[in-house]
Amino acid sequence: MSTRLLDDLRALLGAAQVLTAGDLSAYELDWRKRWRGKALAVVRPADTREVAHVVRACAAHGASIVAQGGNTGLVGGGVPDDSGRQVLLSLTRMNRVRAIDVANATITLDAGCVLKAAQDAAAAQGLLLPLSLAAEGSCTIGGNLATNAGGTQVLRFGNARELCLGLEVVTAQGEIWNGLTGLRKDNTGYDLRDLMIGSEGTLGIITAATMKLHPLPAAQLTAFAACRDLAACVTLLELARRQLGAELTGFEVMGAAALDLVAKHFPQLPRPLPDAAWTVLLDCADARGEALARSGVEALLQAALEQGCITDAVLAESVAQARALWHVRESIPLAQSLEGPNIKHDIALPVSAIPQFVQRTDAALQAAFPGSRVINFGHLGDGNLHYNLQAAPGLAAQLFLDQHESAVNRIVYDAVVACDGSISAEHGIGALKRDQLRERKSPVALAMMKAIKQALDPKGTLNPGRVL
Repeated sequence: MSTRLLDDLRALLGAAQVLTAGDLSAYELDWRKRWRGKALAVVRPADTREVAHVVRACAAHGASIVAQGGNTGLVGGGVPDDSGRQVLLSLTRMNRVRAIDVANATITLDAGCVLKAAQDAAAAQGLLLPLSLAAEGSCTIGGNLATNAGGTQVLRFGNARELCLGLEVVTAQGEIWNGLTGLRKDNTGYDLRDLMIGSEGTLGIITAATMKLHPLPAAQLTAFAACRDLAACVTLLELARRQLGAELTGFEVMGAAALDLVAKHFPQLPRPLPDAAWTVLLDCADARGEALARSGVEALLQAALEQGCITDAVLAESVAQARALWHVRESIPLAQSLEGPNIKHDIALPVSAIPQFVQRTDAALQAAFPGSRVINFGHLGDGNLHYNLQAAPGLAAQLFLDQHESAVNRIVYDAVVACDGSISAEHGIGALKRDQLRERKSPVALAMMKAIKQALDPKGTLNPGRVL
């Protein structure tokens, strides 16, 4: 089967686009370096028609397919298993911006288009693609949609799902569904677009998308604020919502341990405020101009100081200063990686429940694993925390992960469920959380999901063993 399939793939794509030898770690090793697979071949189609040909060939030979964009996922959902029998379908050659419709405020682009390139193409037309996350220089639109990525501007603009109007998808049978509509309203039956978004390549392969655009703001301001505890951060969020309204685009929190790691591994980065238990990064975009935007943020910070929910604050005076503040926030995952393997949790909670959740769960983890460090940061504005546990200083990080991940997950996820939260906010399920999903999702929901998978991919061709 393998030889015949490889011959067919080479005939379809050309031998240069069917990789079977040499160093394929860029495709077979995930970003966290936790999952290393072995592909039968890495194939690199140039367009949707070639993707469909590949899918049909694989289905005919009984081979499964793992679709991959920028390989920036965090849950092991975009790399092959170690069987040596799966085909890794890389979409990186499919990187065109197909069209920008300024009047309709939409951009249509290939799934392999890097997010930053899409942002730049929109900005060149005076428009904003507001999906923004730390990996935007290497992650791709198809992967963003397959995992329903969130990022730093969900508070105002929503997840990838809310930004997508239409999709082009290759089905498990190798058929092409062209749903690249730029319509805001289309009530003609089941929403197949929403079904594909967040399905992690298990129901179809996203090959293109039409995304909403927004006007570029006339002014964008960024502030750091120090808070004594998480309850004060939540109070600041409530105040910012009341005073800034829709101008509030981002509201990030960073625990002291997270910023300490950044200072340790990136000492050249600024420490704009004295050490505090919690630091908020607040972002505001305004269409009216910088003077009005600045006065609004300054009034907010003054009110927050007077009410005692912040102890200190700094407002960026330039674009360069704003980028420097964001760079501190975005360096936390890199600092964690340099510190060593850690136990990651991407959780969602009602904002009102977060202070009590953190207090109780921090205490439970410290009691069970003395000296361990909770590296807690994330998007407080939409209730999404990256609640990670690092080994105590001096302990072997990999050994700590290997020995304690299951017990740590039990403590954290039990607490999440008790607060009516979610075990995955924006990273997806992949391989990492598949068993947790089976344990914690309702039987009715799981049965519905399995029925959808069986209906659309009855042979299990697409990304088997992931999600379900």
